[in-house]
Amino acid sequence: MAVVAIDFGGTRLRAAYFDRELNLLARAEMPTMAHEPQQHVIDRIIRVAQQVWPDAGAVDAIGISAPCPMAHTGMIGHAAVVPHWHDVPLAQIVSTAFDGVPVYMENDANLGALAEYHKGAAQGANPAVYMTISTGIGGGLVVDGRLFTGRNGLAIEPGHTKYRGPDGKIYSLQDFAAGPGIVRLAKLKLAACDDVSMLRDQAELTGQMVGEAAHAGDAVARSVVEEAGWWLGIGLINVAHMINPEVIVLGGSVVMGLQDLILNPARQVMQAYVVDPTFYHDDLLRLAHLGDDVCLIGAGSYARDQSAAQGNLNPA
Repeated sequence: MAVVAIDFGGTRLRAAYFDRELNLLARAEMPTMAHEPQQHVIDRIIRVAQQVWPDAGAVDAIGISAPCPMAHTGMIGHAAVVPHWHDVPLAQIVSTAFDGVPVYMENDANLGALAEYHKGAAQGANPAVYMTISTGIGGGLVVDGRLFTGRNGLAIEPGHTKYRGPDGKIYSLQDFAAGPGIVRLAKLKLAACDDVSMLRDQAELTGQMVGEAAHAGDAVARSVVEEAGWWLGIGLINVAHMINPEVIVLGGSVVMGLQDLILNPARQVMQAYVVDPTFYHDDLLRLAHLGDDVCLIGAGSYARDQSAAQGNLNPA
């Protein structure tokens, strides 16, 4: 048996062809061109999958990693990367394009959790949480080897948990710890102090600039990253208290770029404020292992498992 996986990202469309053991046999990618009309993007999704489609041999299922939270409908409802899409039946469209091959579509963070459980930093862990921290904060949960997605597929959204900020307003976790949130904190810090900083007078401040300045020892950038790490730690405490996972795998550009600069404050907060010491241990937080392939591997794994559960696998 074999599966084809598609990673539908805001910048890139990627596809891969996997065997039963999730060995990657072929890959392809092309730009998403998300600003183009909907049908043009759909055509590109189909073309990138065609590029890895085997010349001979059956494909049992297709897995799609979707760039948004989604109910189990096979539809792209509202995704920031394609804001002009509304209730697009992408799974059905792709299945039709490939002569009715079953298509299984899931949120990218959920598939990241599945990938890290099968092939990455969470192997053997139960329960295992995956959190990706980049432009936003998403999450996924694997329990007893299976994704837990709640009543209709929308569970595990740690980035949208709510907190009262220093100004008394209600914020989401990603307003403090995701990339744009870190930029927001940096602008507030720069406006409130006169300290010398390489972040001052930047035409357009970015999260990457804050990270590079923090790595270079810039005191303002370091304090911003430490504050983001504090908030991340509070969010991780809530995840730990609600789920009591064996491991929390952290990925995404913010964590992978800042690493201990943001994780050490988070660890300190967790150690200080968990309700019981058994909620935290030294190996609780792990960096993701699978890099850019995490959603492809997750989509391949999901397609394989869902197809097997529904009896659609070719034993060959």
